[in-house]
Amino acid sequence: MAEQQLRHIPVMLGEAVEGLAVQVGGRYLDGTFGRGGHARAVLSRLGPDGRLLLMDRDPQAIAAAQAEFAADPRVSIRHGNFSSLAEWDETAGGLDGVLLDLGVSSPQLDEAARGFSFMADAPLDMRMDTSQDESVADFLAHADEREIADVLWTYGEERFSRKIARFIVERRAESPITRTGELAALIERAVGRREPGKHPATRSFQALRIRVNGELDALQQGLNAALNQLKVGGRLSIISFHSLEDRAVKLFIRDHSGRVQGSRRGPPQVAPPARLVAVGKAQFPSDAELAVNPRSRSAVLRVAEKLS
Repeated sequence: MAEQQLRHIPVMLGEAVEGLAVQVGGRYLDGTFGRGGHARAVLSRLGPDGRLLLMDRDPQAIAAAQAEFAADPRVSIRHGNFSSLAEWDETAGGLDGVLLDLGVSSPQLDEAARGFSFMADAPLDMRMDTSQDESVADFLAHADEREIADVLWTYGEERFSRKIARFIVERRAESPITRTGELAALIERAVGRREPGKHPATRSFQALRIRVNGELDALQQGLNAALNQLKVGGRLSIISFHSLEDRAVKLFIRDHSGRVQGSRRGPPQVAPPARLVAVGKAQFPSDAELAVNPRSRSAVLRVAEKLS
């Protein structure tokens, strides 16, 4: 456990927790526990009447949370996707803050057997919740060429999506694609080395991971649930790691800010009631953090507060 915690460096720890404006007696939810870096910092600011709710869809993360926090009377733990946070009775009384650290965690990347990375050959899995049915290998075994291409383009912005999909379908006709190394090598043969310092399979692996885990749908559902469960003055503190996530968070805050989004040429529109206000601008990792934790390089933090 201690070794895992040392390997996992929470991204933008100070900024994300500061964004919550933690009150000693408040009730907070960390919807992406991971290995507890952000949760530990929030708990350190809570008094005996404070409450910390921990969720994660990864059973291994929940096991780590149980091992470290189950004995603390201020903490409740639930295995599940943060998209279902409103279904947890613990959130019914309202929340003073919700923290989400989106995307894949360092422990998931570092454990080769989970299949998230092409840096080591492993089963082609990529499920964040290993109790769910469909892995990436399963998806690639049944999806047609057009569906595969659409996934690579929509979730990975991969401009060679059609060519990669064609290679995948041709290859699986000979035998199933079941290993990360096999898929990465196939993609490299399809498109070649075109971006210095970036493996040609990077975008495709991201896209397939997002697809099998339903990440963008879960994010939208989770944002809506969090907004509904937040008390007036409660905070959202959300760390994103790629443009699709950050765009969804940015638009969600904007769409609930009470501003009219219509065209100047269209008919006048009535602004909806404001439910959220952005707290400051988007924040990015400092140079000092990047030097210690290069994986934080694509992180973006956005904070918003619920209005009456």
